Amino acid sequence: MELSSLKMENRVSAFINSFDVGNTPFLNELEEYAVETNVPIIRPEMQSLLKLLLAMKEPKQILEVGTAIGFSAILMSEYGPKDCQITTIEKYEKRIPLARENFKKAGKEKAITLLEGDATELLTRLIGPYDFIFMDAAKGQYIHFLPDILRLMPAGGLLISDNVLQEGEVMESRFAVTRRDRTIHGRMREYLYELKHNEQLETAILPVGDGVTVSVKKNRVIYNAET
Repeated sequence: MELSSLKMENRVSAFINSFDVGNTPFLNELEEYAVETNVPIIRPEMQSLLKLLLAMKEPKQILEVGTAIGFSAILMSEYGPKDCQITTIEKYEKRIPLARENFKKAGKEKAITLLEGDATELLTRLIGPYDFIFMDAAKGQYIHFLPDILRLMPAGGLLISDNVLQEGEVMESRFAVTRRDRTIHGRMREYLYELKHNEQLETAILPVGDGVTVSVKKNRVIYNAET
């Protein structure tokens, strides 16, 4: 991306974010902590989109893949329906105690259930359905999570996947990215292709934050006519 384009993009993001009303005091405090300690949490643009989708969908059962320190789970609990229940999955052992502590500080112990372990395994055990699913875990695993995610989604359910553009790298040729990143590059491209071509889903890829997909599971499958 050219420097002038990057500057313009940053100016647009700053302008849009200047209208944001912020979150609850605890979430604002938690966001400041994340910035100071370099813990990745969802960007302000993604926060706004989540709030909008929660208000539109009013989900009762939410599944999150990738808890980190609990910021997005608490945000969804705060801005979703008062009686919604959230199940969140995290395998990074160092962050799990902090997430639990944050849920307690936010008064969300009963609203949020944290499952410890590898999502690839844990997803196979879940029954669902979950009418709102937020994916924000290891990006190279999204494609492997998808079969169980689809199983857990009812018709009309939403799947939101964050960071799908990988700071723009996903748009480049695989030979333009470093060798160590080629596997995740290929898997993310495969994931985006599957979301757009899976007959069970209707998906939009949005340039929000570091890229996000919003998918809805169709009430009925519409097959493309043969040509």
